[in-house]
Parts: sequence; structure tokens; C-alpha cells
Amino acid sequence: MEMQTRKPVVAGQFYPARRDACVNEIKECIGARKISETLPGTIVAGIVPHAGWIFSGSLAAMVFSAIKQQHDNVHTFVLFGAAHGYYGSSPAVYDAGCWITPLGEVEIDEKLADAVLESTEAVKDSTAHRAEHSIEVQVPFIQHLFSDAKILPILVPPTEHAVALGISIGDINYGPRYGFTPMGMGTDALKWAGDVNDREFIDLALRLEPKKMLTSAAENYNACGAGAAAATVAAAKKLGRTQALLLAHTNSNEVMLQKMGTTSADSVGYAAIIF
Repeated sequence: MEMQTRKPVVAGQFYPARRDACVNEIKECIGARKISETLPGTIVAGIVPHAGWIFSGSLAAMVFSAIKQQHDNVHTFVLFGAAHGYYGSSPAVYDAGCWITPLGEVEIDEKLADAVLESTEAVKDSTAHRAEHSIEVQVPFIQHLFSDAKILPILVPPTEHAVALGISIGDINYGPRYGFTPMGMGTDALKWAGDVNDREFIDLALRLEPKKMLTSAAENYNACGAGAAAATVAAAKKLGRTQALLLAHTNSNEVMLQKMGTTSADSVGYAAIIF
């Protein structure tokens, strides 16, 4: 029987499709932002953005670099992903085989997948992952920094199952475009989006309140991937974390202004958080 493999769908769009270009951009992302905060001795979880690397790769790199600083070897990364095109209510597990990126193959932790499927409401559904980019854009960072690590990709819709999934994972591992302009348009509105609306969701994550994160996202449209973030916080909480550390928070307009000298009427917030 042929091994189940997932090929990249956004290489060449969200990040480079060629290996050498991919490695070079990963190194640029890692070097772009220095971590000035004192890191906890053990890092059990993190929240990363999932836009194209030119926009949010440096924030994602901060989280993976922080983990690398504290843990040279990681056996498996459980990757909770935002579900953009998957409309089931239960988390969807990619349970076997491997994922392919421009950096090569990375193995799925099949034993852990079995344990998750046995002990949670998650379902086995590799097809749900076929066109989803939220996890894919993280995998090359893992391959570059943790060459021996396995992954367990799980798409997590923003339903009540998200918090239960996170708690169970903690148990198992013990050891104008967006149609949202409530403050109108212009500079002040975008400042509100970043400083107030995004910040509410971030603060709930920093206070480790996963249920309130789901509610806030549903009411305020301040997070893409609220289910994945809530599951992460619930897992961190179950693993004994009582506080979190915000490494960086920016938005697409700040990035565009810095890198391209232009801005947009739309803005998307990005945060890098560790637990």
C-alpha cells in the first residue's frame, strides 16, 4: 500500500517553492526579529500567525526560535491549524504518512494520532488538509530548526470541541475585504483594530482563557483560527502553564509600510506568543 503523502499547495505563493530560496527566507525570517524577553525554562506551546512569510514569517520564526533556544530536540509538534475551507465541527486529524515541502519530507506521528483519535472528538480526515495553508506555512520552519521532529497536523474549527481537544492533548502529552469595518475606515479605524480589537483576543490568550477567546472571536471578528488558538491555550493550561509571553504583535499595514512603502484599507493582525 502506498504511503499517504500531502504535497505543498501554497509553495511559490505564501513562501518560496525552491529549496535554496526557502532556506534563505527562513534564515531571513529568523534574523529579522531578535527575542529580547527572558524565556521560560520550558516552552510547552506557542501561537503563530499563518500569512505569507513576507508578512508574518518573522513572527512565526520568533516562536520556533524561542522553542529551539530552550529545547534543542523536539520529538513531535502538534500543529493546531485554522480551518479556512473545512466546515466540519470536529477537529480533523491528518493521521498517517508524511507531508512534503520544498525542504523534503516530514513524518506524521502516527502513534500520537491514534491516541488523539481514541481520546477526543477529533476525526480522521486527511482530505480536510488538502487545500489548507495554515499549517503548511509552519512546517518548513520546523524542518529547518528541528530536522528529526515529527508533526501531527490537526485542523480546529472554532467550536466547543477546540477547548476539549486542547485539554486532551495536554493529558496525552503530560510531561473592506474582510467585511468588517465597525469603526469605519482610515488610520484611526486601523489603529483601533490593532490596539483594541486584536489586543482583546491577545490578552485573553495571555490570561489563558480559551473559552472567552472563542466568544471574543465570534463576537468581534478579531482572530482567524480562534479554534486552533483556543486549543493551544487549553493544552498549555493543562500542562501547568499559568502565564504566557507576547514576543511580538504587528499587522499587515505596518509590514507593508516598512517593506513596500505603502498601506492598505484592510489590515490583518499577527501575534507571536509562547507558553
